[in-house]
Amino acid sequence: MITAIHVLLLLALLCPLPALATDWPQFLGPTRNGVYPGNDLAETWPAEGPPVVWRKSIGQGFSGPVVAHQKLILFHRVNDRETVECHDAKTGKQLWLFDYPTAYRDDFGFDEGPRATPSIADGRVYTFGAEGMLHCLDFQTGKDLWSVNAKSQFDAPKGFFGIACSPLVEGGAVLLNIGGKDGAGIVAFDKTTGKVLWRASRDEASYSSPTAATIDGKRRALFFTRKGLTALDPASGKIEFEYPWHPSEFASVSTATPLVIDDMIFLSACYGTGAILLRDKNDSVEKVWSSQDVLSNHYATSVYHDGFLYGIDGRADPGYQPGPSLRCVELKTGKIRWKNDSLGAASVTLAGDQLLLLTEKGELIRARATPAEFKINARAQILPFQVRAFPALADGFLYARSKDKLECVNLGKP
Repeated sequence: MITAIHVLLLLALLCPLPALATDWPQFLGPTRNGVYPGNDLAETWPAEGPPVVWRKSIGQGFSGPVVAHQKLILFHRVNDRETVECHDAKTGKQLWLFDYPTAYRDDFGFDEGPRATPSIADGRVYTFGAEGMLHCLDFQTGKDLWSVNAKSQFDAPKGFFGIACSPLVEGGAVLLNIGGKDGAGIVAFDKTTGKVLWRASRDEASYSSPTAATIDGKRRALFFTRKGLTALDPASGKIEFEYPWHPSEFASVSTATPLVIDDMIFLSACYGTGAILLRDKNDSVEKVWSSQDVLSNHYATSVYHDGFLYGIDGRADPGYQPGPSLRCVELKTGKIRWKNDSLGAASVTLAGDQLLLLTEKGELIRARATPAEFKINARAQILPFQVRAFPALADGFLYARSKDKLECVNLGKP
């Protein structure tokens, strides 16, 4: 006799529930703070290092890979074309390609590829090139849905190293720090049509990408412009408050993304600037602490875990002294708990209570995020020099690129 329980068991066998996927669809991950929400990473690595699933040669750029629905988006420059490619994340097989011409030349002889990391949202891919070309592509096919030449439309300057803001998709809009003229410092575009929804601020653009968070019950879009912090209502573009804070040197770049912890906002920059912790209170902002000597992020945003910040202090420029230093800093006081000067420049990702450090030299290092000490529990050389782009961590796989290589490394549980 077939009972209801037998029917349910049969359906469960025929229609198994899908595994919970953990995507990395934008710069700094799903919550734009460098935190991986999955719990599927292996406790240890093999002696020879985590297995490399696939690798391939790629073009120029500092744009990091992003992953959603087991598909990877790579934005790079191949010859004289900025190129967007979609790959099967597990095999590396190319699924589609979209490209367009670029004439970008770096004034200082550095890499001439795109700087901004793409964003995947609601079946679309958004990319922002080094010359200010904003594209919206269909995620499944690569079809060009709409585009905007932000440099020409808003008279945006080239800056020192091209245009670098990673698009932030918030609600129905794509938000960008463009640094354009006539109040187009920050611009919101309709994510389905590309129509300009609002523009705000007269600040020039920095190299920092924005973030969004709910603070004290209010949604905020937070931009670290060339002049300082700007907090806006992302729906209307109304500026809620501004906090001037920036390097005193003209020849400087601010790159780290604002980090939001509860009602506090952490900013960091090099060139004699340092770090500052602010509290967003009643539509205004107050300083909790600031220091030039605690945690000066050059290009890598810090991460936060259980009351402490973990990040790279110091300039990443070759030969600059003192060199980069990995530090643990108590959030509420700014007190340095420990530092390590042996790793050099690196990006920092948090997975559970583990730090994943990808150094500029291509070494992947794992250590527990604890204020007690810095102790490496695994390390492996996974890429050649030079690594500046942020990696992506999705479904237990790490996707990382150097200046000319892209790799998929399995960090997941067996």
